[in-house]
Amino acid sequence: MNIPDFYDYLTRARRDLWTFLESLPDEVLSRAVIPGPRFHCLKDLVFHMADVEDGWSHMTILHDMPIQASFPGLENAQDSPYKANMPLELLLNYWRAVEKSTLEYLVNLTPQELARAVMDDSRGKLEPFAVEGLLWHVMQHEVRHTAQVVVLSRQMGFEPPALDLLYYLPSV
Repeated sequence: MNIPDFYDYLTRARRDLWTFLESLPDEVLSRAVIPGPRFHCLKDLVFHMADVEDGWSHMTILHDMPIQASFPGLENAQDSPYKANMPLELLLNYWRAVEKSTLEYLVNLTPQELARAVMDDSRGKLEPFAVEGLLWHVMQHEVRHTAQVVVLSRQMGFEPPALDLLYYLPSV
């Protein structure tokens, strides 16, 4: 499976996730259920998934300003906890804008672009990474946090949709 195909799966699974999240009461989305310094509630995770994709794709890969910097209502938001008071609609609209930008970028993805090295210091030192590896990192990151949303939703007594790749693969 290639990056555009896997991202297509993510976009289809997101639609089901977003529909599910929109069906939950705000109290559930905002409930602090995760101990620790970050990501206390489902809204925190929603913002984090969009923010990570925005940051890696715009700042690191495209050397551009992230969408968040000019997104109404999120101009001063940071990748931190405490998004509980933000409307889910705002967070999902931000994620939709990030997705739209990513889709526009992926349409023109070439072997040369996938191999292009970009510098990053996420591991404590400035080092080069191939764009391809960073794109896989972003997508895999979302899968992990989506699973976290699913588990937390179940623990709170709700039945989230099945979001595994298997449910989105075409049969042969």
